[in-house]
Amino acid sequence: MACDPSGNSDTPQPGPEPEPEATFVNPVYQVGPDPWVFQEGDTYYVTYTTGRNITLIETDKMSGLRTAAARTRTVWSPPSSGMNSSQIWAPEVHRIDGTWYVYYAASDGNNDNHRMWVLANENDDPLSDNWEDRGELELPDDKWAIDGSPVDIDGQLYFAWSGWDGNTNVQQDIYLAKMDSPTEVSGERVRLLEPDAAWETNGTDPRVVEGPQFITHDGSLFMFYSAGGCWTDGYSLGAMQLNIGEDPMDVANWSRLDQNPLFTSNAAARAYGPGHNSFFTSPDGSESWILYHANAEPGQGCGDERSMRMQPFTWSAEGLPVLGDPVALGQSLPVPAGE
Repeated sequence: MACDPSGNSDTPQPGPEPEPEATFVNPVYQVGPDPWVFQEGDTYYVTYTTGRNITLIETDKMSGLRTAAARTRTVWSPPSSGMNSSQIWAPEVHRIDGTWYVYYAASDGNNDNHRMWVLANENDDPLSDNWEDRGELELPDDKWAIDGSPVDIDGQLYFAWSGWDGNTNVQQDIYLAKMDSPTEVSGERVRLLEPDAAWETNGTDPRVVEGPQFITHDGSLFMFYSAGGCWTDGYSLGAMQLNIGEDPMDVANWSRLDQNPLFTSNAAARAYGPGHNSFFTSPDGSESWILYHANAEPGQGCGDERSMRMQPFTWSAEGLPVLGDPVALGQSLPVPAGE
């Protein structure tokens, strides 16, 4: 081996070991039905159905929801009695014009009385003790309602939810109405979707479409929804598409994706009944991610066995979402880019 006068070898020396890739495994939260995430800058606020209160999780790392990097707090507990005292389902936290809002479904303990309710907090920190009960979000026709979500479409605020046409539990449809403000819905409700495709009806009674969630991409607005009954393993995700610029209150402007259902049970991955999703992007903005719940075993239904899971997804050359299959529990995934 040749050496120079200083004694240094001319053989290339190994460089430093590369940093190991940061990874995580699902579930990111062990009990997490109906997960919702709101992203503001580099901070994520997550909530889910506890059934008994509104709990918020704050984190700058979605892969670390169960770690000390996450800050968790119960920000509101219901009154001991009354029409919003029980069955608190599917909360969502939003920030609209500088004020924080939580929209949630609640009843007096009788499911037939479920309606949408809203909380507000004008403090910059949504985990602060400043939440105010703004009462029921009075929806057109005053019918059963759950899974409410506000969405800004071309500068106009709308509210989407899952509800009944009448006063009996025949089926759940998805409705849309305009909002005058974050706490006021006005005008008529329009039924955007009712369950009639085979995968949506899934042999269930009542028939169900629920959990409307919105995401924009490449000139289109997509409304994702869950169908097939959360008490079945056939609970799955589909989507409808609207060209941005068209009137969202005109049902004819919406179309189901031919690829539906987009996300279904995967027994090999121990993912049964995946659904009730929301979306976020990686901290560096380069990746699209889906947050959803699923059961680890068949037949576990709509209870607290549903864990919170997340994985990246892509978009096709035609601008359509490509979710793939639910990733297996315990499978290592790279953390969102930028964490």
